[in-house]
Amino acid sequence: MRKIIVISMITLDGVMQAPGGPEEDTSGGFNYGGWVAPYEDEVSDQEMEKLMTPADLLLGRKTFEIWENYWPEHADHWPGVNEVNKYVLSTTRNESNWQNSSFFDSLEAIKTLKNSEGSDIKVWGSSEVVQLLLKNNLIDELWLKIYPLTLGEGKKLFSDGPIPAAFTLLESSVTPSGVIYAHYERAGDVKTGKVGA
Repeated sequence: MRKIIVISMITLDGVMQAPGGPEEDTSGGFNYGGWVAPYEDEVSDQEMEKLMTPADLLLGRKTFEIWENYWPEHADHWPGVNEVNKYVLSTTRNESNWQNSSFFDSLEAIKTLKNSEGSDIKVWGSSEVVQLLLKNNLIDELWLKIYPLTLGEGKKLFSDGPIPAAFTLLESSVTPSGVIYAHYERAGDVKTGKVGA
């Protein structure tokens, strides 16, 4: 069985929409894109390098479409990103020129993927995929980059009914600009009282 690891950049109020740039995701009239830029520093770069170690990727269509036009031309900033498998949850796409991209349109396909042999699977961005994983108890680890600001609107990490769950903090660090890196592992089910690693 493969681990599903969600990597998310979030604000203090949980917003995860368009951290990288103004045009990244303007859906819902969101106009705060690029909110991570003022907080980047050398420590943040080092932490990101750890997160960007090669692993298969599970992405939503919107994140995939941003990435398929960017990373093939910028792979020197993320070695291995073009070579890993990209699994895309989409009801409207079924092919891409980006190498090693596969498409599926159901929760059952994600469960089958998780139960297969292979590397860990990392989920970046992809808010709708993350919501689906949270609802169905399919997340093994969370890597959160928590930025010291609030936005008040936008897509949120925990906005759509995740099941009750406990997590154990495995490691954490704080950058000079106040960004908290927190690595959590699923520890148990709050509802049944089965909590603990």
